[in-house]
Amino acid sequence: MSRRLQFGSSRCFSIRIPAIAPVRWFTVWAGVTTTACLVGLTSFPVSAQTSSNQTSQIPDSSQAQNAPQAQNSSQGGADPTLDIGIVQRFGSESGDEITLQPLTGDRLTMQFETGGQTQTVTASTVKLEITMEPLAEPQVNERVVLSTHRSFESAEDSANQWRSRGVEVEIAQPRQWQVWAKRDVYRSPLLRRLLFQNLQANGSRSAFLDTQVQQQIPKASFVANGYRYQRDEVQITTGNRRVQVTPNRSDSERRLYGGNLQLQPNAYGTYTLVNEVPVETYLRGVVPHEIGVGAPPTTIEAQAILARTYALRNVRRFAIDNYELCADTQCQVYRGLSGAHPETDRAIAATRSQVLTYQNELVDALYSSTTGGITAPFSDVWNGPDRPYLRAVVDSVQNIWDLSRYSLADEANLRTFIGRTEGFNENGWDVFRWRVESPLTQITADLKEYLTGIQHPLANFTTVQQVQVVERSPAGRVQRMAVQTDRGTVELEKDEILRAFYAPNSTLFYIDPVYEASATPARTVQNSTAGQSEGEQNSQPAESRILKGYIFTGGGLGHGVGMSQTGAYNLGDLGWSSAQILSFYYPGTQLQPLSDAITFWRDPAALENSSEANVELVEPVQ
Repeated sequence: MSRRLQFGSSRCFSIRIPAIAPVRWFTVWAGVTTTACLVGLTSFPVSAQTSSNQTSQIPDSSQAQNAPQAQNSSQGGADPTLDIGIVQRFGSESGDEITLQPLTGDRLTMQFETGGQTQTVTASTVKLEITMEPLAEPQVNERVVLSTHRSFESAEDSANQWRSRGVEVEIAQPRQWQVWAKRDVYRSPLLRRLLFQNLQANGSRSAFLDTQVQQQIPKASFVANGYRYQRDEVQITTGNRRVQVTPNRSDSERRLYGGNLQLQPNAYGTYTLVNEVPVETYLRGVVPHEIGVGAPPTTIEAQAILARTYALRNVRRFAIDNYELCADTQCQVYRGLSGAHPETDRAIAATRSQVLTYQNELVDALYSSTTGGITAPFSDVWNGPDRPYLRAVVDSVQNIWDLSRYSLADEANLRTFIGRTEGFNENGWDVFRWRVESPLTQITADLKEYLTGIQHPLANFTTVQQVQVVERSPAGRVQRMAVQTDRGTVELEKDEILRAFYAPNSTLFYIDPVYEASATPARTVQNSTAGQSEGEQNSQPAESRILKGYIFTGGGLGHGVGMSQTGAYNLGDLGWSSAQILSFYYPGTQLQPLSDAITFWRDPAALENSSEANVELVEPVQ
């Protein structure tokens, strides 16, 4: 019997970014003054004007900007507080409500500003509500979207590329990850259009103007003790730092959260309910949902260390919205104290303050459900510099495959590797190996939805004529696919393939075309498979076949970078310690107690970008 997944299977993982970078000179249009002259140079605090390879304290979110800088662990000692967006876009749906309640015997305390003065209200129950406020005149919201991505990691790399070309940017997640031209730099319609025209003139295919006309806007209020208070920002606390949260959305349930809550506006015209929670309390709501309470004890310990490391390294993700991490698989699955369990609590306590480091910096503690038998290097899945400790590791304790002799970039080797099912750490799990047949109608619908979402110029295609794997990495991950349509060829790269097509569970796969015989007789055509790409291999008469779809055959679930959660189950069952498990999946790393000497995050691309000369024309970022 196959073992089914019992954990969150986080797919995308990655503090905040202080304002230290100078405004770069960038000509938006021939004959027009640069944006630095048009909008004025930004002034920065003296203490922030340090070189990009130095460390600094974790900044307050109000200081977070888009310029990368190293950061270290000085906030809150061994148990720093995190800001987690537990309801990210409150007000995006009509009738959104959230009910807040304390535990028995406690009270809720709301603090907010009224006329410049702090006001306090206490109640036993509070309801957060949204009302739609009509506007006297339609309001136009517009931004220049430079690129759109499935994951934060590729968005961050794209942002670095745009910065190196002189464009000030910020990373957003209205629904999917996007890189925006910085709104307070390109703040007028004229500047936005000059920038966009320049991008088009220089060949960019990823940028577009996102323009929305609003007739009404959501306004937040809360009801307490029979009175309604309309406020954009409200701090919610209790005596014992426990709050029950019940959204009225159909996909939500009542959950208990430790720490405090804050209702605040975000960058999309809606609101976010933020949980301010110490990291060790946060882990109680992550570890049981990511690894499962039935995992071996040392496997749970390894997961706790990774979850702690990941959270502290990656709190820069939502700087644009003035919080740090989300509560779903775009960060780590977090469900508050609901579901906290003695087994996972024990592992969290046993590893308290332990983090995984590389050269005294927190590692990019990426992990996924199932690797398919081999972990992926960082750059196999996302754009950006590789991490030395995130490399291809055959997920087996046996000498089952020699990657140096049999590269999985070779199609025949990859098919042989996928055909093997024994000897791996993930044997017996239901997504270790998979086969999905996707009809052409589904492939067409998937691709249309994807291209429409990123406003691709070929989004109005009608038919898919062929799908090919053009390039794969030595670890077997698909790097590029070409989809031939009646309007032209669409190229898909790395994890964007998983956003464009529903069928594959990971990028470790190969494809075979599915044909049905044509009713029209045709001449025989001999096709050799030598030198052909995937999707072309067939020796039947070409004119006697009709393409009906493709079979995707592969292994693993998720990005496959770092620790395999299912593989770690096996290593724990074999008696491996948490340190051994982590060393296996992250070679060359060290376990350390959290301290001020550890750097939380240093942008891997910072030194590369700092050495680049200023430019006068933007080159496209594909």
